[in-house]
Amino acid sequence: MSNTVVITGGVSGIGLSASKQFLNKGWNVMMADFNASLGEEVYNELSAQFTPERVAFEQCDVSSEESVNNLAEATHRKFHQVHSVINNAGIFAKGAVHELDEVTWDRVMATDVKSIFLTTKAFVPEMIERKSGTIVNTASIPGLQGDYNMAVYNAAKGAVVNLVRAMALDYGKYGIRVNNVNPGPTMTPMFKSNPQPVIDDFTQASPLGRLVQPEDVARTMYFLASDESNPITGENIPVSAGFEIYSGQPVQE
Repeated sequence: MSNTVVITGGVSGIGLSASKQFLNKGWNVMMADFNASLGEEVYNELSAQFTPERVAFEQCDVSSEESVNNLAEATHRKFHQVHSVINNAGIFAKGAVHELDEVTWDRVMATDVKSIFLTTKAFVPEMIERKSGTIVNTASIPGLQGDYNMAVYNAAKGAVVNLVRAMALDYGKYGIRVNNVNPGPTMTPMFKSNPQPVIDDFTQASPLGRLVQPEDVARTMYFLASDESNPITGENIPVSAGFEIYSGQPVQE
């Protein structure tokens, strides 16, 4: 029987690349996303390519316990067991603390952090009973470092950076591994909507002279979800083209 993965934010950007990666590796995939029309479009495309028995889509608000529980029920009806959860759904907001309103702060925290709490509550009990499973969260380089004008995003991803350690400690005794993937600037549709000079500035800031592609992150997600990463847990794995390695000091000739 094939393994099954649940991927939140699974129909666009990094999440879509992850859905395709797991399908290509022979896994069953439940894609969850708030965007129902895009989700159905992607489902129709992938089910035609991989057969409807191996892929499903469920509209889900990952900040709602009721919606996440409905996702869990739909997944179990379709695939019976869940072997990995990829917590990829997330949103972004700019602004210093005094520039943010409470609604924006709460919305980012709910989508980027609370969602991991809710999906874990919904899916980890069966992993505990089975004494195996993996959870992979999408954190970010801004969770490891500070950025100008990104207070709530830094706070949310910083919470995910440390949450993974607590989860790995709590669930390791059940054979469950929990890790984060930490992308740097990634060529998702959202990032590619920036003006070309902005994209060029980011590209030049990488020591490799390139930006991360969604497929780069998806391959790392698969590695962390699969037995290929068996001894790894509680870690934050940068996939950044080197964006987090510079101390910020001036170049010394």
